[in-house]
Amino acid sequence: MCGIIGYVGKRQAVPVLLYGLQRLEYRGYDSAGISVITPTNNKLIVEKQVGKIKDLQEKLWNKKIEGHIGLGHSRWATHGAPTIENAHPHTSKSEIISIVHNGIIENYIELKKELEEKDINLNRRQILK
Repeated sequence: MCGIIGYVGKRQAVPVLLYGLQRLEYRGYDSAGISVITPTNNKLIVEKQVGKIKDLQEKLWNKKIEGHIGLGHSRWATHGAPTIENAHPHTSKSEIISIVHNGIIENYIELKKELEEKDINLNRRQILK
């Protein structure tokens, strides 16, 4: 199982995403992460943590991540170990796109080939390995 939350609005995204992930804790998970687009330079900030949502909150405590658009994900490992690298969100090599998903991407080989043909660089070996 996993939990997915997205936010677009006027409030700061980080507290909304963390609250949403806390509300999804009952589903079970072993890692969690968020991605937020900063409004000043449209940079994608991604933070992930193995463990509980409170561990992710502690990691974010002193970081000032501002933005009004974001994704949050909690993961229960079914394929691959519970590691930072396997935690979501995953990003493109250019770090302008982040994705989260629930489940197993069965057609990953075809998707990887299609993306490579379009000259889209992949940076995480867990994405379309």
